[in-house]
Amino acid sequence: MKKSAAAGWCMYDWANSAFPTIIMTFIFPTYFSQAVVDDPEVGTALWGQAMALAGVLLAVFAPIFGAIADHAGHRARWLLAFTALCVLATGLLWLVTPGSDSLVLAVILTVIATVAFEFSMVFYNAYLPEVAPREKWGRISGWGWGLGYIGGLCCLVISLLGFVQAEIPWFGLATENAEHVRATFILVAIWLTFFSIPTFMFLPKSQTNGLPISQAVSKGFTTLFETFKKLAKEKVVLKYLIARMFYTDGLNTLFIFGGVYAAGTFGMDLAGVITFGIALNVTAGIGAITFSWFDDKWGPKRVILISIGSLTILCLGAVFVTDVMIFWVVGLTVGFFLGPAQSSSRSLLAHLAPPNLHTEYFGLYALSGKATAFLGPWLLAMFTLWFDSQRAGMAVIVGFFVVGGVMLWRLDLTANETSKGN
Repeated sequence: MKKSAAAGWCMYDWANSAFPTIIMTFIFPTYFSQAVVDDPEVGTALWGQAMALAGVLLAVFAPIFGAIADHAGHRARWLLAFTALCVLATGLLWLVTPGSDSLVLAVILTVIATVAFEFSMVFYNAYLPEVAPREKWGRISGWGWGLGYIGGLCCLVISLLGFVQAEIPWFGLATENAEHVRATFILVAIWLTFFSIPTFMFLPKSQTNGLPISQAVSKGFTTLFETFKKLAKEKVVLKYLIARMFYTDGLNTLFIFGGVYAAGTFGMDLAGVITFGIALNVTAGIGAITFSWFDDKWGPKRVILISIGSLTILCLGAVFVTDVMIFWVVGLTVGFFLGPAQSSSRSLLAHLAPPNLHTEYFGLYALSGKATAFLGPWLLAMFTLWFDSQRAGMAVIVGFFVVGGVMLWRLDLTANETSKGN
């Protein structure tokens, strides 16, 4: 294992984690629901619909791009292109000023940035088997997630101290038009650009058969169709992807609406939500790094089950608690199990995927994470509106954890010949 390649790969987690932390979870969703829409319930519903649209686009195109990349090669170029698109759309969120006049622009830019971010993850995840030996996949994946949470933490701290809570925001930004909040969106764009440089410097060159893009597209579609047919026979991979589809719906919905829920139900202001996010990232990073060792020792399936089971109990508690201090305790404990659920899911797919089809399988992996991604936000939005309660909406997450966890628990990985050691 080349340490520089593994370090460069992990640095991308540090670089891109600012996006889900600030744009998808804490600052922008809260800003969207309170400043752009000015109604927590309606804002929650509209945010859910925007994320649902992004999920549909990803579900349709991620496997296709993955299949094409496996035949055209140049995975780093695909990673660079989608990273650049994410940076551009994120930076343009500066133009989303308070008030409903910016609503359409906010939705369009958020969908573009989110889709670009998720596409970049397809190609990034597929590099895992190339930067580490099989017996260390869980460890490197966990380190990446842990580093990512630390990166998200650092970006949140800068956002809090330099802009949102600063008595005089940096660069003389005004608070009347939320310039001090919108500046954090530009910060994310700069953060992703600067800290992803080591990734593109040290990642190994992807093997390619040199097919031109036109032939790669044709062959990619053909191979993807054949892969879908094979999945009907490769029942272990298929069942795993279906199980992950459900519990990842719960994870994604929790990420998307965590900040909105804290603000609307417990009355946290934007600064309070950011502080909560900082503490959450600390426990999440500790959990990801801690469980990375157990991933290689016990196998990723066991780590995922422990994490999902714990999250089910904790999220159920978060629905019913009314005291803000208890919510803090529950929320920080949730963070400890978020990282392992994600990093071990990634390493498990690396074990199951055929060596020559990693990008394609990680495209299907993205599909399993987004095929029904619209369902979680949509159900949460509908339950919130039907019951006029954010608590009722958040209860939806528990159901996704239960279904996905039970399906994974019943899955026998020994039936797949490529899953040795799991």
